[in-house]
Amino acid sequence: MLKVKVAIIGAGYMAAEHMKAFADIAEVTIAGIFSKTRGKAENLAASFPDTMVCDSIEELYYKTKADIVIIAASITSTKSISAECFKYPWVCFFEKPLGLNLGEAIEIHDIAQQLSAKAFVLLNRRHYASTGEVMSDLNNVPGKRLIYVQDQEDIQVQREAGTPKPIIDNWMYANAIHLIDYFSFIGRGSIMEVQNIVKWDPASPEFVFASILYTSGDIGMYEAVWNAPGPWAVSITTNARRWEMKPLETAAYQDYRSRTLIPMPLDTHDTRFKPGLRKQAEQVVNMVTGKAHSLPSLKDALDTMRLVNAIYGV
Repeated sequence: MLKVKVAIIGAGYMAAEHMKAFADIAEVTIAGIFSKTRGKAENLAASFPDTMVCDSIEELYYKTKADIVIIAASITSTKSISAECFKYPWVCFFEKPLGLNLGEAIEIHDIAQQLSAKAFVLLNRRHYASTGEVMSDLNNVPGKRLIYVQDQEDIQVQREAGTPKPIIDNWMYANAIHLIDYFSFIGRGSIMEVQNIVKWDPASPEFVFASILYTSGDIGMYEAVWNAPGPWAVSITTNARRWEMKPLETAAYQDYRSRTLIPMPLDTHDTRFKPGLRKQAEQVVNMVTGKAHSLPSLKDALDTMRLVNAIYGV
């Protein structure tokens, strides 16, 4: 059987986690890696036999003839990397977000369309076992949904860690997108209106609160606390059942007239690997081998970026 060949761009934490997930799939070989810091790429490749270390994206493609390229470099270079990757006939998979901000995401999307490039975005929380359990159940529950997302962001910690200023200035895209993306696949229909109840103040980041109204009648509520304690959590309430993901890797439900939260068992893929990545890797392989998959397209990711923009106004 011919192996699906995967190439990696980047040699940081996420690149390593993606490599672990793909290497666990029998049909996959990690064909090559490129990073601007060659030493880091060499160190990472040492754990994966037969993985070539390359000195450019061009070399990475021509030496590996990879079917897939995973772009897991810094988001400050996503735009330039995308323009280079779209020149070759592999399928491109971007670690989220799709660029620094909405403007960059639109540019990347448009370039991909112009070049007829095949590209998707890796939004791994869509592939959590908890997400799968909740969505499978919700699809059988009629009626409106109240979707409540709680977010917590700390840019002070990022400053102290030396995170580049362009990333800090766009932190709602770099990190809050993890939570805001839940609205994109739980809310049904089109978004009619985003109401900014407590508006984002970049001069004094504190609280953000917004409501999202859908043509289906679903309602989204987004709460974010900045530079203060708070959870990452999602709950979905219907007339018959309420689901809660807190933390996001877990899922529990509460039926109408019950006070008891009933937890669902954890998936071993989400304990052995960074949650969501192993199932996501399977979906990537399904896509390139012509099987059904549930990967978000560039347009899907762009829609989430537009929602981030509507909530934060930047």
